[in-house]
Amino acid sequence: MSLFRRRPAAETGADEAAEGASGVQDAPAAAEAAAAPAPAGLSPRPQGPFDVTEVTDEVHRVDLGALRVPGVPGMELRLEVEDGSRRVIAVTVALAGSTAQFQAFAAPRTQGIWAEVRGEIAASLAGAGGATQEVPGPYGTELLARVPAQAPDGTPGTAPARFVGVDGPRWFLRAVFSGPAAVDSEAAVPLEALLRSLVVVRGGEAMAPRDLLPLQLPQGQPPLPAPPQAAAQPGAQPEGQPDGQPGPQV
Repeated sequence: MSLFRRRPAAETGADEAAEGASGVQDAPAAAEAAAAPAPAGLSPRPQGPFDVTEVTDEVHRVDLGALRVPGVPGMELRLEVEDGSRRVIAVTVALAGSTAQFQAFAAPRTQGIWAEVRGEIAASLAGAGGATQEVPGPYGTELLARVPAQAPDGTPGTAPARFVGVDGPRWFLRAVFSGPAAVDSEAAVPLEALLRSLVVVRGGEAMAPRDLLPLQLPQGQPPLPAPPQAAAQPGAQPEGQPDGQPGPQV
């Protein structure tokens, strides 16, 4: 497992992915979480991702603050950094030729926000020249999308992306699959297994719905470098939307 290649959010792209995939085994699910039904309005999560209060397994996970990510052989973990503030705003995992970006947000205790966020993503992509299609998935409705992207030769085009939303207790988790995992169910298996083993740490502090839950470098890692002295750029990547992919308007 390769850890902590840090990139400014503006330098990432939705079209990053190579071909190929390999299977991984699911982490053990927490028995209590598997037996307990989801509150009305929240996503079913019989096999994860888990709230920190639901975890009973002994899977080793990297502590990134609001997210705890299982270590999987062969994966590369990247922290997406907001330009200017140098705040960590997303976690991206590259595994088996595809990538998945994860962000966690505050949400109401018993009312999901994915339906509303999903509509905003679809409208944003349509306005930018992309397209979306709603399809059923393990956590409810997902979005299959064509995201505006630049081809290697510089010509405009689109890249596939799959948006998955999970409404948990007082949190909302968004996953964006890119590369083969966005369109190929077999290629998505390794990253879907990783998603199921994620743990969300909401914390007890009061936060407005859609506030980004704080992410951090794991203990023992060097601090982020100081931001470069440069003027603000028009059209800079909005907060909460690294990798050129629309997310919740936070």
